[in-house]
Amino acid sequence: MKVLAADKLDASALKGLEAAGFLVSQCKALAPGNLPADAAASEILIVRSTLVPKELLPGLPVLKLIIRAGAGTDTIDVKAAAVRGIQVSNTPGRNADAVAEMALGLMLAADRRIPEATFALRSGKWAKGALGQGLGLKGRTLGIVGLGAVGRAMARKAQGLEMRVIAWSRSLTREAADWAGVEFAETLLDLAKTSDAVSLHVASTGDTRNLIAGPFFTALRPGALFVNTSRGEVVDRASLLEAIRTKGLRVGLDVFAGEPKVPEADFADKELASFAVCAPHLGASTDQAAEAVAEEVVRIAVEFRSTGIAPNSVRI
Repeated sequence: MKVLAADKLDASALKGLEAAGFLVSQCKALAPGNLPADAAASEILIVRSTLVPKELLPGLPVLKLIIRAGAGTDTIDVKAAAVRGIQVSNTPGRNADAVAEMALGLMLAADRRIPEATFALRSGKWAKGALGQGLGLKGRTLGIVGLGAVGRAMARKAQGLEMRVIAWSRSLTREAADWAGVEFAETLLDLAKTSDAVSLHVASTGDTRNLIAGPFFTALRPGALFVNTSRGEVVDRASLLEAIRTKGLRVGLDVFAGEPKVPEADFADKELASFAVCAPHLGASTDQAAEAVAEEVVRIAVEFRSTGIAPNSVRI
């Protein structure tokens, strides 16, 4: 089978696919009207951040499977793919520890104001007094919104810091929370009222858009820590800015609504970034995560070739 790989994939993915007998070609600027000559013969497309709109699909007439080398599929027109009989798969959980590490890093940095301290020292200023006191995490309550693979990884790491962990999601039951070793929050507002820090780990869907909005921030205690490494669209931006200004939230963000989908681009939301410890969606960007994702990509391709059914297929 012929495989077309867009974006930069870990070398182990390409080697693994070739070792398994796939014919692999690469294109790093895949877009409608900008397809390589051999794209029309490709049966599997592998992407990371590359957009796959419906307009791209006619140029891939024998395509049978799109593999997203990552956890989400919001960059792919899954419905348009389904209409053409193309399966869409991803690699959930393979970058969970990497994203949880980023969330924990942002939480610590926001609490201890590490970026501000670094900037002050590099500017020749000793600002120990101006930077104030951190909250401190030991014994504090962390509320986790979304207890999937990343949420569970975050819970384990926070418990290693001796934090109390509570969790909420639409599908979470008390039994599942017990199994994960965390406390169960009946409602999202109950979680907000109880938490000293909150970390978001939910997918971006129609149901979760602006899930975290005014009532949630009103319920949070003043000076709470708030971290988002899921998707920017999950949070109502105006409500977050208001909470930062009026309640002194300390915020860590790895994601933004409407963020660029390419590695290098101008960034528009400088206002929100100015109030947060932030990064340009780097949560999954570790060598360990890349290797784990690469292994899963190869597994999906091999099983699909054998059975015609891709593991982790996305349902619509």
